[in-house]
Amino acid sequence: MTSRHAAEDGVTGEGTARRLILWDIDGTLIKTGPVGEEVFVRALVRALGTPPSQRVQMSGKTDPQIILEYLALAAVADPDHWLSPILGHLEAETAQARPLFAERSRVLPGVLELLPALHADARFLQSVLTGNIRPNALVKLGAFGLERWLDLEVGAYGSDDHDRCGLVPIALARATRVREVSFEPEQVWVVGDSANDLACARAAGARCLLVATGRAGLDELSQLGATATLADLGDVDAVVRLLAE
Repeated sequence: MTSRHAAEDGVTGEGTARRLILWDIDGTLIKTGPVGEEVFVRALVRALGTPPSQRVQMSGKTDPQIILEYLALAAVADPDHWLSPILGHLEAETAQARPLFAERSRVLPGVLELLPALHADARFLQSVLTGNIRPNALVKLGAFGLERWLDLEVGAYGSDDHDRCGLVPIALARATRVREVSFEPEQVWVVGDSANDLACARAAGARCLLVATGRAGLDELSQLGATATLADLGDVDAVVRLLAE
């Protein structure tokens, strides 16, 4: 995708964005439902021959982290040896499941209005900060056409670092390298739905907006001390004002 900021406004001088918005995907932009878990199970079966005996909690984790947790539950020897092949299977299973994501998943409230509004506003550069490996992020976003509003070249993905807390610096470095625009940590918003999203924002000194559209409820999220917490993204004007602060 060609960044609007690069193509139309330029990336230096008066057109430079003042806020970098980094979106989590699952539970924040879209609700994947059982499809998201099913592709993991199929990938594990392709590699190990049997399904996992129990499911791990996936919210806020990177794809490699989830796979390593499944391997630990199965007491698989040398899990690092299995990680790369299982990620390959996961990529293939996710690509094959794209029609299922479009059919059985849904875009969360406000997203279809909010992403275009931020895209059209020169104050913002928006991308993703997601535990998905990059190919899987593209499949999920593409199932609903959301990628058109996001500068995915400056995003940070689970394929960049197994530890979500390492992802904000990666996105900052890419914004500088790819778009020639630099952001201070306080100019960055991580928007997610879990305590892990808040942890990665805090690790980088960034702001964090948590929305109760994932597994955690509003009361639980409100106790975590994020910069802001909302039930959802439905009040688009209010969210734009918040992110512009």
